Amino acid sequence: MKRRQFITQLGGAAAIWPLSVRAQSKVRSIGYLGSGLPSAQGPWIAAFMQRMRELGWIEGATFVVENRWAEGRSERYAEIAAEFVRLNVAVILTEGVAVPAAKQATATIPIVFAVAGDPVGAGLVASLARPGGNVTGLSIQQPELAGKRLELIREVVPGLRRVAVLANIGSNNVALEMVEVQTAARTLGLEIAWMKIRQASDITPAFDALSGRADALYVCGDPLVNANRVQINTLALGARLPTIHGFREFADAGALMTYGPNFPDLFRRAGDLVDKILRGARPADLPVEQPTKFDLVINLTTAKTLGVKIPNNLLALASQVIE
Repeated sequence: MKRRQFITQLGGAAAIWPLSVRAQSKVRSIGYLGSGLPSAQGPWIAAFMQRMRELGWIEGATFVVENRWAEGRSERYAEIAAEFVRLNVAVILTEGVAVPAAKQATATIPIVFAVAGDPVGAGLVASLARPGGNVTGLSIQQPELAGKRLELIREVVPGLRRVAVLANIGSNNVALEMVEVQTAARTLGLEIAWMKIRQASDITPAFDALSGRADALYVCGDPLVNANRVQINTLALGARLPTIHGFREFADAGALMTYGPNFPDLFRRAGDLVDKILRGARPADLPVEQPTKFDLVINLTTAKTLGVKIPNNLLALASQVIE
């Protein structure tokens, strides 16, 4: 009797087991729409991949990531999003600037943004607590960050009066940051010299037009400027302008300082959201999260080139000092 019961139970398990194995072995495809270049954003997607592995996903066996790079060209967003729809990926991972194109391409495939400036204001989600629709992610909407960056650059530029602000006015996220910079500058008693661009070819003329009318440079974060960070830093050094930015890659490329959210950490946390979605959660029910880790990076080589003295208190606060 026990033997028959055991065989019956074994048979039932055998009926279930192959389905379970097939479910576990199904390779889930994730489409990553990178707004910039692999050289800048490669470490971000690597952090995402590492988190997926930590969560039990096996690359090539249970998940794959299709990487596509827009290389700072916004016209590529819709093209890449349409390709992911044709590929029928399980999730689209991207950044806020590319989400509108992804949303227009599909209302059914879940979309996770690892970085977004103002997801509610940009219409990406209905609210941070209840995103609704097929989109969720992580927001870096931190109005105080612009003021903090201006305070930092003022600490290393004694007598700072006028700050040049390089901004891609074709970006919605940059438009928000421009307002924050203007408000913070007014509070700190600083004047602003705007350097407004729309494409890479506008960068050199913007510096030419500046012609010594500023004591420092604030660069608004955006895929266009990030893709052209070496050129921007070279021109800033030539103009003797201490520069601050929100992306740490700018410091690696020669900017004096960067301060902002740790992007690899945001992409790691995006891995948690993708994991939940792949296991059945709906983006509409996953609240948009905020950054918890921030980095101050100081390039001492650039400081020496500019003849700028970095206060000891800033060096003590720095997450990394480049020498």
